[in-house]
This record gives sequence, structure tokens and C-alpha cells, in this order.
Amino acid sequence: MRVLRVAVMGAGGVGKSAITIRFINGHYTEMYDPTNRKQFEVDGSACLIEILDTAGIDQYLTMTDLFIRDNDGFVLVFSLTQQDSLEELKRTRQSIRRIKSINGEHVPLVLVGSKCDLEDEREVDTATGEKLAAEWHCQYLETSARENINIIQVFESIVRQLRVHGTLGRKASRNDRLRRETTRGAHSIRGRDGDDKKCVIM
Repeated sequence: MRVLRVAVMGAGGVGKSAITIRFINGHYTEMYDPTNRKQFEVDGSACLIEILDTAGIDQYLTMTDLFIRDNDGFVLVFSLTQQDSLEELKRTRQSIRRIKSINGEHVPLVLVGSKCDLEDEREVDTATGEKLAAEWHCQYLETSARENINIIQVFESIVRQLRVHGTLGRKASRNDRLRRETTRGAHSIRGRDGDDKKCVIM
């Protein structure tokens, strides 16, 4: 079975790790693991998805470019409680287009507004996310890892796109090396939102 490789990207503290672990393990947690695999069914067909959670290391430009180059699809996460995280995500999407869509190819991605359960702290309304997703020609979902809202739907969406559009020049050997180096070079630190994170020692 072909492995579908997906990078979860976004600013620090937006909930990338929580979304990934909720999908992989089915529960909410504050622990972090940079690479996760899961086999599940989408539209009645089994698939194997490998998720690279870039928390703590996507701040380094050279590493970010490598993540983009060596993955098939992208879950772009911003926090509905942080307007600035959406602005940062726009720059990430520009990098993805520069690296993966040189000739105008469709890049499989999903735009995710996280922490929708924190309604009293919301800074980004639903219409803003939907408008941006329309501009990017992708699906927009609002999620809560804590309340398990739309988590599975995020990864179902990216799998459907990958089945239609395939991969864009990813080299498996480089990707495998990246993941080994990411895991080997990680250590635990305290994240901006108080979660335990890991980052690459550079």
C-alpha cells in the first residue's frame, strides 16, 4: 500500500500536535511525536497516511522548504483565536506554491481553523476562513482537538485530493532521511501555549 505523506504546518501554538494526535490515537493529548502513521478507510478504500507534525521546527526556513519538497499534501492550521497565525499561514502557502506548483499544478491542501471550541476568544470569523479557502481552491474546516470536531474530516479531505492529484515530485529517500533526522534531533521544550513540544537542535 502506497504511503500518503502529509505535513501539518502552521504557526507555533495553533494546535498542530493536538490535531495530529487526536486523529492518530483518538484522544486529546498535550504530548508530541513528530511522525505518525495510521491506516484508515476513506470512501470504503483503505489507505496508509504518514503525518509529519512540524511543531517546533517549521520556524527554520531551510527545514520548512524541505518539509514542503518532500511531502505529498498539506494541512495548513491557524488558530481561530489568533489573527496573526492566519497571516503567517499565508506566507507558508506562498512557499508551498513556489516549491510544489511551478507549472501551476494543484497542490493537495486543507485549510484548518483550530480551537473552534474557544468561541469567546475567537478573532477570526468563519466567513474569513471560507473566503480564503475559496481563493486557494481548497476545503476549509474548523476543528477542535479537545472536543473532537472535524478531525477525521481534515484527513479524509487530504486523502481524497491525493487520490485524484497524486504526488508532486516527492523523493522518498530524502523524506525518510528528514524524518529520521527530525526524530533523532528532537528534545522536549515548553511551547508558547504551555504544551510540551519538541524541536530540532540546529
